[in-house]
Amino acid sequence: MAEPIYYRSARELAALIAAREVSAVEVLEAHLDRITQVNPQVNAIVTLVAERALADAQAADAELAAGTLRGPLHGLPVAHKDLTETAGIRTTYGSPIFRDFVPDRDAVIVERLRGAGAITIGKTNTPEFGAGSQTFNQVFGATRNPYDLSKTCGGSSGGAAVALACGMVPLAGGSDMGGSLRNPAGYCNVVGFRTSPGRVPSWPARTNWLPLSVDGPMARTVADIGLMLAVIAGFDGRAPMSSEGDPAIYAGDLGRDLRGVRLAWSPDLGGLPIDPAVRALFAARRADFAALGCEIEEATPDFQDADEIFMTLRALSFEAGLGALLDTNREQLKDTVIWNIEAGRALSGPQIARAMRLQAELYQRVQRFMERYEFLVLPVAQVPPFPVEQPYVSEIDGVQMGNYIEWMRSCYYITVSGLPSIAVPAGFTAAGLPLGLQIVGRYRDELGVLQLAAAYEQASGFGQRRPDLYPTIEAETR
Repeated sequence: MAEPIYYRSARELAALIAAREVSAVEVLEAHLDRITQVNPQVNAIVTLVAERALADAQAADAELAAGTLRGPLHGLPVAHKDLTETAGIRTTYGSPIFRDFVPDRDAVIVERLRGAGAITIGKTNTPEFGAGSQTFNQVFGATRNPYDLSKTCGGSSGGAAVALACGMVPLAGGSDMGGSLRNPAGYCNVVGFRTSPGRVPSWPARTNWLPLSVDGPMARTVADIGLMLAVIAGFDGRAPMSSEGDPAIYAGDLGRDLRGVRLAWSPDLGGLPIDPAVRALFAARRADFAALGCEIEEATPDFQDADEIFMTLRALSFEAGLGALLDTNREQLKDTVIWNIEAGRALSGPQIARAMRLQAELYQRVQRFMERYEFLVLPVAQVPPFPVEQPYVSEIDGVQMGNYIEWMRSCYYITVSGLPSIAVPAGFTAAGLPLGLQIVGRYRDELGVLQLAAAYEQASGFGQRRPDLYPTIEAETR
């Protein structure tokens, strides 16, 4: 039986709309109905612009009737993370300071999606200023995992991941500093891609010379990630680190013969604490890659100094981006944001210089490692989804965490390497909770990462499992 419209892939929907076999209005209304049905249970979309979206869908249909196809996403609904500026649409950053803020400009990722014909449907929930891999804030509350409403969806692109998992949108934008595209994708059985810094231009940004945070695509399939990446990647003069090149290759056929491809298999990145349920599920996936013909060896790059690098540069970025708010609105900031800003203020010049030097050395070590292996595969998160009331993980398999982000070292070690990493579904624990694995590629080899991810996705099939949600009372009596 064919899936309902709201669970069709972005590529399929785009083709149906372009062929005028289904209208943009019909696609939008199917997704709006789905939002009405399930969003009250999970709290993924926090600002909905249904009337504006309907007007845009009607315009998209009129353009097609007149023979105009605006781009590869013509008529597709998309949602933007509530850290992303959207002209005329409330953008709160998950902070009470910006509860009613409405920007007068679009971020470049929004510009590009709309330019390709996509229709903005609303904004997705995020933790305050994206701080932490658990999606909750004082403005909108917590976003719940659709596979178990008592658990977290991860973060900070948690609302985006949940909206995708529930069929509220076929594509969503997100961002990632220490795992914010990858962690919620893994926890919600969808796909999130942290590309090499500069592959997707980030603007506006206060720290666009500090390539720690990147914007990127989220979707339910790897092919849809490629479709979206083809639209949002490429040079933009406002983002000085953005890269040249034609991103159209990402929307093409991702098929590839992977026999003989050398793959490094790392269950714990060389000794990180990992929950036993994560270890067991990850170990079971090795056979999937072996079946593709990959040559697999257990190996891990030398991530010495990764903690110091990430913590220093993260603190620096928090002071640069949010420091002024600490002076004017301290009482409205959550404790972990204050901690990160104050850590940035306490840094000395030599500490910053040391972190930059150590990152350059780490990059060279990892580069040499990746000359032997084309890909590195490891878990996304070190623990399964945890209770939604718990702000962060404080202990893993008997090991105490030193701060609110240390439990995500499996992601932020990859961040400081600068390598592209995609999170794809890895299956479900005995308790029915989703987990993901990361496929990490060589520097700027986004295409290779997509190719291996697409082959694994087809072989495993885990991404086809949908959350067992039922319409709400409000929807049933509407």
